Amino acid sequence: MDFQAPLFDLNNWSKAFLGYVSGPWLLYQLIIIVVAFALSRLLSWRIEPVLEEHARGIEGQPGLLRMVVVVLRRTNWIIFAILLFGALSVMRELTWPSRSHFVAVVLYLTVAWLFVSILSRIIRNRLVAKILSWLAWVYAALVILGLDDEATAFLDSLALPLGQMRISALLVLKAAIFLMIAVWIAVIVGRFLDQQVQKSEELTPSIRVLIGKVVKIGLVLIAGAIALSSVGIDLTVLTVFSGAVGLGLGFGLQKVISNFISGIIILLDKSIKPGDTISLEGTFGWIRELRARFVSVVTRDGREYLIPNEDFITHRVINWSFSDDLVRLDVNFGVSYDADPHKVTELAIAAAKTVFRVHPSNAPVCWLTGFGDSSLDFVLRFWISDPQKGLTNIRGQVLLALWDTFKEHDIGIPYPHREIIMKEPAQPSVTD
Repeated sequence: MDFQAPLFDLNNWSKAFLGYVSGPWLLYQLIIIVVAFALSRLLSWRIEPVLEEHARGIEGQPGLLRMVVVVLRRTNWIIFAILLFGALSVMRELTWPSRSHFVAVVLYLTVAWLFVSILSRIIRNRLVAKILSWLAWVYAALVILGLDDEATAFLDSLALPLGQMRISALLVLKAAIFLMIAVWIAVIVGRFLDQQVQKSEELTPSIRVLIGKVVKIGLVLIAGAIALSSVGIDLTVLTVFSGAVGLGLGFGLQKVISNFISGIIILLDKSIKPGDTISLEGTFGWIRELRARFVSVVTRDGREYLIPNEDFITHRVINWSFSDDLVRLDVNFGVSYDADPHKVTELAIAAAKTVFRVHPSNAPVCWLTGFGDSSLDFVLRFWISDPQKGLTNIRGQVLLALWDTFKEHDIGIPYPHREIIMKEPAQPSVTD
């Protein structure tokens, strides 16, 4: 009996299959497969912890460590494939190849699943990795079982005519697979090129971000066009679809497109760039990243605000480091009328210079601004070059330096006080 009967002859194939199933050798092969699977589970429980202990010694190579962990997680399947290969080799030596065919099929399917599941781990997107791994394994299974031609013909028969083009399920499946692979490769190449552009010191931060985004988007569009053309899809038939998409963008995605265009304008006019310290509607922080739809702004308390690009075009933005990193801050204070204002000015300037964040090249200045109700009013002005590190903290440090200096030189800092005079009412005179 030969299990490999011609697939097109359904009658002969069904007879051969029934004869094969009713024979004792199918039961023997099932027993071998079950025993091999049980042994692989038992051995993996002993071997996998030992291998993981050795794998922990890999340092400085995260990519290699990741692949080693992926392989170790499939130790039971690797042992299962090895045991099946050994059993198949023995059976091929002792009996006819047809009596070990089922073991061979299970071995081939197991090896195919191992390769597909391990190789799919190089794809970061888990959804895309799962879809591609299942599609690849199903295709490998059809080839192993000899059903690939029948499956191809069946999918090709499910077709829908669209003008001069015939769209079948097979064409859609090929297009989806080619598109995912092409876009994945384009994303990897675009990320690599973007990293190289970001390392360039000759370009400004805004230009580096703009070039990176243009390269990424351009590669994805080119990859999509190549993938669709490779499966025989005429891109001119997509004009109707593109018109519908454009109509949908005009009505439903106005904000998305507006933010995207605003992002491009921001990058071109260089109004803000990564690292700038900005204030926008009460939000004060430094720009961490420019995205296609929003700007990431990190505040001093660790919060990260994702502000739409359109807000930076339509609202008033304070860029503390647009043309110069130097920022001037003012600290108001008052001293008692007993103090010499000339000496207070000198001491205040000297105290400000002791704070390490005060910029040394721009000397602080101190001015008498008025005669208050209970104090002489002064303003101390100084410059800093790192506003992203905070403004309140540097003002607090300068005020502490003033306090220590004035206390050392016996200069009082008055506080408002009021005198309340209480008078007893006059007693009425007593007359007879």
